[in-house]
Amino acid sequence: MAVPIRTAVTALCAGLVAALLTTGHARADRREQAWTVSGPGRTADQEPSARISLDDATGTVSLTVTRGGRTVIEPSPVGIVTGQADLSRDLRFLRRKDRLIDERYRATSGKRLDRRVRMNETRLSFATPTGARLDLVVRASRDGVAYRYVLPAGHGDVLGETSAFNLPTDANAWLGTYRADNEGQFVQYTAATAPTGEYSDQALFATDGGYTLLAESDLTGAYSGARLAHDQSTGTYRIRLADARIRTDGPLRTPWRAMVTGDLPTVTRSTFTDDLAPASKVADTSWIRPGTVLWTWLAGGRPAGQSLAAQKAYVDYAAERNWPYEAVDAGWYFKADEWDTTDPDWQTDSWMPELVDYARAKGVGIIVWIHQRELGTPEERARWLPTLERWGVKGVKIDFMDSEAQPMLQWYDTVLAETAAHHLMVDFHGSTVPKGIQRTWPQVMTLEGVAGEEKRTNTAAHLTTLPFTRNVIGSMDFTPGAFHRVGLRPNSDAAEVGLTVAYESGLQMLAGTPESYDARPLARDFLDQIPAAWDDTRLLAGRPGREAVLARRSADRWFLGGVYAGAAHTAEVPLTVGPGRWLVETIEDGTDGLVRRRQVLRGGDVLDVDVVTNGGFAGFACPWRAGITTCSVRSQT
Repeated sequence: MAVPIRTAVTALCAGLVAALLTTGHARADRREQAWTVSGPGRTADQEPSARISLDDATGTVSLTVTRGGRTVIEPSPVGIVTGQADLSRDLRFLRRKDRLIDERYRATSGKRLDRRVRMNETRLSFATPTGARLDLVVRASRDGVAYRYVLPAGHGDVLGETSAFNLPTDANAWLGTYRADNEGQFVQYTAATAPTGEYSDQALFATDGGYTLLAESDLTGAYSGARLAHDQSTGTYRIRLADARIRTDGPLRTPWRAMVTGDLPTVTRSTFTDDLAPASKVADTSWIRPGTVLWTWLAGGRPAGQSLAAQKAYVDYAAERNWPYEAVDAGWYFKADEWDTTDPDWQTDSWMPELVDYARAKGVGIIVWIHQRELGTPEERARWLPTLERWGVKGVKIDFMDSEAQPMLQWYDTVLAETAAHHLMVDFHGSTVPKGIQRTWPQVMTLEGVAGEEKRTNTAAHLTTLPFTRNVIGSMDFTPGAFHRVGLRPNSDAAEVGLTVAYESGLQMLAGTPESYDARPLARDFLDQIPAAWDDTRLLAGRPGREAVLARRSADRWFLGGVYAGAAHTAEVPLTVGPGRWLVETIEDGTDGLVRRRQVLRGGDVLDVDVVTNGGFAGFACPWRAGITTCSVRSQT
């Protein structure tokens, strides 16, 4: 009987070892331990999944992302190095903790106002032989995977990350060269052929598993902004921080390294980076109101900023059009250094209070440009922010931060709290990109961080890439509508109208002149009706660098915006806005200017649009019923 008993014991031990291996709790002498984190959705085969592996020989950790069993991100290193410990190697596993995140929140602007967040979170704890601790927190949802590092107190300053993303070398890539103001143009490469250099961390890749947009969320002054470093001929994109040393005091939670993943409609519609961010720090948001803005810089430049008479004329035009805001750009406080701020009534040296009162009487709010250096110190902020609030200014356009280093991010933390306290909406220019900021600080209506309408070197391919890159992660102040800049922009008039829908911005700053709007009444009437906040967003058709057609819903109307790069053609757009019959009105380029076309289609039908070279279109879709002839609420002809 001894041999059968020995055989049975051997088989039992083998079974126990196999069970340990599958649960990730094997003995330390095993080659690899692995853990999987998937989203909580019911369509697991279509959702991304993360696999975290620990190599027992080296103590290094890697992360792989797949979707439907196909590669999204190949095994990629994770780790962080501090002044006290190298937390990228010689790690041993301690424990795992799981939880479900299920939240609802309401945004003040964006792709949709009402949001639902469901993510699975796994926290994996590791330690080095000397006892230094590292927690790797991984989240997975239906549209993304993200991870961050959590360190206890006493870890020392951060010296860098070993984090990287390994892509298949032949993956298509749309990358923007890194600039401090985040205004690089997006260009298509493959992951390996992109030149050696630094790129914006908002990089889009197409792999067998679908599309993946790399991004960042919950970036604050506790850390440093990231960009991607790449060596040509490889598919590796390494995280490089803006600071060589990040000063820390106490425990640390790094920003999320996010991978927005899915098919192109899923990525385009995603609010994943907002969903990862902390909840709103502004309790009462009733004063925060998105809207269309008549922006005067490209319409008139510095002389307009210095002239009360010119600004009143712009206010008159905004009031005539029922546009809720007018923005006064650089130049309005050009004599501020001469103002006697020791006088309790020093603000009377400016004509701004008179303009604000004039605009208020006409139902128009005023937004003012201000240089970051005017708000750089507590004394300067105490001078300006309460005064602007007292005048009745609705928002500030703060410019020229041009840095994502830790000291500037700490300035952001301060100015965000203070603008909220003084009920001032914010538009950041020369800035970082959203990175979850609009959920935590909902008074941030939009940020530049884009090669926008001001640039004279934009290409049509760049314009058709932005809905899938920069605009995925939050509001984008591209400032469309500069019809008067013929020859300085690469697109047609109909495409320019379409940008106002294709690009989302909580304050949609329109960059044209009143004369250019009046010369294009179809465009002007469309702009009169466009909301700046949406109930839903859908991608109808898209190929980065070639075409982008988005539909955004307000109540029961869908607004359509399409932009194209390339030769003239007839575009075929699936009208996937819901069942039933729809009256569709489009604004297209004609031989003698813009033309309007009306037709009745069923949901799911193909909408044919004649597109000129580097052209596009704009339009409405509203439920059809007998007798209805237009979707416009201002024109019933």
